[in-house]
Amino acid sequence: MIYVLLSVICSVLVSVLLKLARRFDVDVGQAIAWNYVVAGALTALLLQSSLASLREPGAPWLALAGLGVLLPTIFLALGASVRHAGIVRSDAAQRLSLLLSLLAAFLLFGEQLSGLKVAGITLGLLALLCMVWRNGQGVADSGVAGWLYPLLVLGGFGAIDILFKRVALAGVPLGASLQAMFALALLVAFALQLWRRLRGRTRFTARSALGGVALGLANFGNILFYLRGHRALPQHPALVFASMNIGVVALGALVGVLAFRERLSWLNFSGVLLALLAIGLIAFF
Repeated sequence: MIYVLLSVICSVLVSVLLKLARRFDVDVGQAIAWNYVVAGALTALLLQSSLASLREPGAPWLALAGLGVLLPTIFLALGASVRHAGIVRSDAAQRLSLLLSLLAAFLLFGEQLSGLKVAGITLGLLALLCMVWRNGQGVADSGVAGWLYPLLVLGGFGAIDILFKRVALAGVPLGASLQAMFALALLVAFALQLWRRLRGRTRFTARSALGGVALGLANFGNILFYLRGHRALPQHPALVFASMNIGVVALGALVGVLAFRERLSWLNFSGVLLALLAIGLIAFF
């Protein structure tokens, strides 16, 4: 379980780095672009997977291309969500994206639906509503951004998980698929930053590049330790899955409230607790 714990810490650290970016004058878009340089280099160095499978007929390039576009853009949405809605809501929304993954498993991949999973989905939707609601004022505090970005995070990470499943079904080794995704995401991320630069909206800085290195280390650590957690407990995938999701929601809430003084209404806090219960029902039953 030490690998799962390390993965949880790295995942929450990603949100913390995004939260601190503006305070340290780090451009989030540039940091995300440099993050993929680091993540791609570490994947090639540590996982050392052959890319031959990507040249075979039937390689899932459509799904890989979708991931190459979604990974950097949803990372930007996550950064905006952390800024406008806070770490607590953003991490919970990211983990509740498993609701969409689960629906896809039933509708697209032939998995059987149980009563407890239906209960988990229902609780998850209720949890989401509680977390994005803004103190009886609807969209007051942070405006529309306070609930729109968490919803984008939920939808984006759900779509990413579904595309991951498509890639996995194609039989491409994980290291090769990650290398392809990171390379495509790098191209998309830097294209977005060059477009911003040409429009005079940003300038490349060493500070943002260093922020990207830190982000890349945390992002890759999240993936690496998660994979090692599954390898260490091959007979207990549900335990790893549930521990990861529940751990991120719980630690994210703790860090958000204690370190960043994020304010949660009783309804928001109830949403976090419902999210933990929903994830447990879905993962274990």
